[in-house]
Amino acid sequence: MAKNIKLERARVHIHATYNNTIITVTDLNGNPITWKSPGVVGYKGSRKGTPYAAQIAAEALVREMKDYGIRSVIVTIKGTGSGRQSVVQTIKGSGIRVEEVKNVTPVSHSSNPRRR
Repeated sequence: MAKNIKLERARVHIHATYNNTIITVTDLNGNPITWKSPGVVGYKGSRKGTPYAAQIAAEALVREMKDYGIRSVIVTIKGTGSGRQSVVQTIKGSGIRVEEVKNVTPVSHSSNPRRR
């Protein structure tokens, strides 16, 4: 994507699995701007699933977000991985305002425990 995009507000989508954490930045309409994951910043294998790897990926993403002029974000979190909290804390500590944090992890409503 072009770096000449200037946004005040954006959405940060965090998809946290046990093996990886993918962080995507979109505009408020859902159009992707940029993304990072621990694999992009140099982590491989089981180390990608650690909170520290998610934090390093979030720090790299925050630098890009500041290049785009983003000053406040709405965060949506999906999944149960260990990188969820460290990404939110990294964004908060960077000076970018976190307006809202929403958990959108799907929950099964099945009555049959074998179907889960």
